[in-house]
Amino acid sequence: MTRTMQFNSPFLLGFDQMERLLERVAKASDGYPPYNVEQVSTEAGDQLRITLAVAGFSRDELAVTVENNQLVIRGRQRDDSDRTYLHRGIAARQFQRSFVLADGIEVKGAMLENGLLMVDLEKPEPSRTVRTIEISEAASEPLSRSAD
Repeated sequence: MTRTMQFNSPFLLGFDQMERLLERVAKASDGYPPYNVEQVSTEAGDQLRITLAVAGFSRDELAVTVENNQLVIRGRQRDDSDRTYLHRGIAARQFQRSFVLADGIEVKGAMLENGLLMVDLEKPEPSRTVRTIEISEAASEPLSRSAD
């Protein structure tokens, strides 16, 4: 299988990590649990909300963590050995759902209500800065010399 370079332009310098990130996201295609991502406008600015359908999970069976700019939501139901099932159509399965966060996005909190886990994120206003780089004169001697 030939690997195609997405960021092979000479104008895109240092984006090799972004390419690896896109490959990792493309591999995560499990559809469980279903989720929504919505933009919520508040007085503080634009926020994002991720809502996962986690019916049957208690708060103690869910974990929300941020690991290296990646929001990871895990669920693990405890198997109830006290029950005898004649039919088990609702599986007690575990899951892990990951979302890659852009730099600066903060996880503000998580709430479980009516079988829905809502994770609120805050997207800061991008700062627009201009920095002038001073151009110095060429040095008359090389900056580094090799040892003879």
